[in-house]
Amino acid sequence: MVDKHLSTQFDAELSGISTRVLEMGGLVEAQVAQAVQALSDFSAESADEVLAREGRVNAMEVEIDRDLSTIIARRQPTARDLRLLIAISKSIANLERVGDEAARIARTVQRLVSGGVSSRLRVPMSDLAFEAELATGQLRKALDSFARLDVERALDVLKHDDEIDKEFDGLLRKLITYMMEDPRTISSSIDLVFVAKAIERVGDHAKNLAEVVIYVVKGQDVRHNTPEAVETMVR
Repeated sequence: MVDKHLSTQFDAELSGISTRVLEMGGLVEAQVAQAVQALSDFSAESADEVLAREGRVNAMEVEIDRDLSTIIARRQPTARDLRLLIAISKSIANLERVGDEAARIARTVQRLVSGGVSSRLRVPMSDLAFEAELATGQLRKALDSFARLDVERALDVLKHDDEIDKEFDGLLRKLITYMMEDPRTISSSIDLVFVAKAIERVGDHAKNLAEVVIYVVKGQDVRHNTPEAVETMVR
């Protein structure tokens, strides 16, 4: 009975900490969406709100990491349970970096607004919004695969990662064209290159989360492999 009680308690701890990871994921996803909207609206106020949430994301990472250390020390988990705890640690690190990318976009908006750049700035906003939609969609799928420990969902994230890369390349070409056509746009266009890169990095972190899910379920480290190779490895 004691062993069963301890096992039930451990399961409850794992469930609680996984729920907090998903809460953190929802928070950073909203941050990215609001940061891109702040750019679209040319709103320093919205950018300020994104940055105000950064402290909460950082605090959640520290809190969850501390609880993970306590669980590992007290429960001494083995096999899949240990893999899950390691995976959670990696996941919250990636989510914290997604929050960093959102903050980077928000700071860019603040810089543009405070620098007196016109809200009529030549911005490929529809392209940036589409790239952000792809990236947050990937993040949402990765979090869903984490919640369900769904390898198929995780594989789907890996298969679509190159779509964001292609969108970033297209945006980069467009911004270079703007700079060549009008040298006055060079400074602001460079800022927008960094925004596009920040969004692309959100997609990279979603991919990392998907790889973590595969590690938990299959016990295989699939980093630095093509999606086709990963699919072969886990079948």
